[in-house]
Amino acid sequence: MLIAGACVLPLILIGALTENSGYAFHAMLGAAAAAASVILIGNRCFDGSPAVPPQEIDGKPNYTMGPVKFATVAAMVWGIAGFAVGLIIALQLAFPVLNFDLPWTNFGRLRPLHTSAVIFAFGGNVLIGTSFYVVQRTCRARLAGDLAPWFVVLGYNLFIVIAGTGYLLGITQGKEYAEPEWYADLWLTFVWVAYLLVFLATLKKRTEPHIYVANWFYLGFIVTIAVLHIGNNVAVPVSILSPKSYGLWSGVQDAMFQWWYGHNAVGFFLTAGFLAIMYYFVPKRAERPIYSYRLSIIHFWALIFIYIWAGPHHLHYTALPDWAQTLGMTFSIMLWMPSWGGMINGIMTLSGAWDRLRTDPVLRMMVVSLAFYGMSTFEGPLMSIKAVNGLSHYTDWTIGHVHSGALGWVAYISFGAIYCLVPWLWNRKGLYSLKLVSWHFWVSTLGIVFYITAMWVSGILQGLMWRAYTSLGFLEYSFIETVAAMHPFYVIRALGGALFLSGALIMAFNLWMTVRSEEASEMPEVPALPPRQLATA
Repeated sequence: MLIAGACVLPLILIGALTENSGYAFHAMLGAAAAAASVILIGNRCFDGSPAVPPQEIDGKPNYTMGPVKFATVAAMVWGIAGFAVGLIIALQLAFPVLNFDLPWTNFGRLRPLHTSAVIFAFGGNVLIGTSFYVVQRTCRARLAGDLAPWFVVLGYNLFIVIAGTGYLLGITQGKEYAEPEWYADLWLTFVWVAYLLVFLATLKKRTEPHIYVANWFYLGFIVTIAVLHIGNNVAVPVSILSPKSYGLWSGVQDAMFQWWYGHNAVGFFLTAGFLAIMYYFVPKRAERPIYSYRLSIIHFWALIFIYIWAGPHHLHYTALPDWAQTLGMTFSIMLWMPSWGGMINGIMTLSGAWDRLRTDPVLRMMVVSLAFYGMSTFEGPLMSIKAVNGLSHYTDWTIGHVHSGALGWVAYISFGAIYCLVPWLWNRKGLYSLKLVSWHFWVSTLGIVFYITAMWVSGILQGLMWRAYTSLGFLEYSFIETVAAMHPFYVIRALGGALFLSGALIMAFNLWMTVRSEEASEMPEVPALPPRQLATA
């Protein structure tokens, strides 16, 4: 791995210094091939196991855990990097001098780097890693293929590197959550098709007849993201050697496609996939079956059918036809029902085990993530109502809403899953320190509260100042006056981000010590509950 890193870093730096994205792109492809050869050199995986092990050992499934380990480590590395960049740009908004008047460090380039790092690099690796773990355990079958899972994990992280370096060089489509240019999008398409095929083939070879509901959510996430990615990124390159392309759609059609994609990136990448994590790891950690398996099935189909139509609520008061705006608002309000049904199903799984919240900070973190999920899925439909949206749109209220879901729901359920996975994957009795998990929880929760409350107050203040008129009908406040009024709230947001990053660093230390330590302070892991027991209504 060190050799691979030594190959990748100089090539990235050469591409950045020359601002030749084509060179950087091909150089990184070569570096990825070198990394793959290092990881699989000598027919051994990076964890020391054979690259092509037997299907069973002593009659038990010999699961493929190497790619899961890699994705887990990559998630933590990318997560800390993404949180750090988020703190930097939060400080830049409060103190613009921190842009340093350099093109590579200004807010415009670092902001998409932050969003992609936390959503696609951190979140994506969590989703790939947990999906590969869960599908094997609930199907009682080894991952399909021996090199294909490695191609998915390594290829996906190569996409992150290509996209991230492009942002720093100023190469972007300028679309929210879809900034990578055509060459990166094309590479991701190949990787994502391989991901889908590995997942489907593993389901097909299962020895457990029942397909547990978590796998339905994972499958819904994988298929829908593939459709969204292709639909929103159809483009014509200027030339085969140029990083620049022009989208096939234009005008209001382009806006409609973008927010059909953009909102469903939230709906299926940041919701459906992480609900799959909830449906496996919360029952597993609580040692209880899911509260209602019937409700989980209703939750899945209702979410899949309703969420896909909610995107137009991002385009209220624009050139989009009014009926399309109203359609998006209507389906957004309907989302209250399946979203809260899933939240209730997850929280009520603790029935008979509520005392675990006092003694198990990992389970506490996952349950609090469900509370944040319920809060953000109430707030989102509320903000889609046209009368409310007239106040909230383009303000920091939206930023507060997004981060209550991203930090409270997505990050917390991810942290909980990683805390569960690391002892299992590295065969440790438990975590190095549950006290450090508690510290992580409280420090991060305080950071989230600072962050989202500052943005809620800031956003509502912005909206009211923009709508204030004098008795003569002129705007009462200039735009620069509204910007100045936001300064104290931006400082508080940066403080919240610093606390959240501190919590993640505590977690990284705890996990590192867990892997290094043979002894642990936690009880040994209880064997996995069979899928049928997990699925008991």
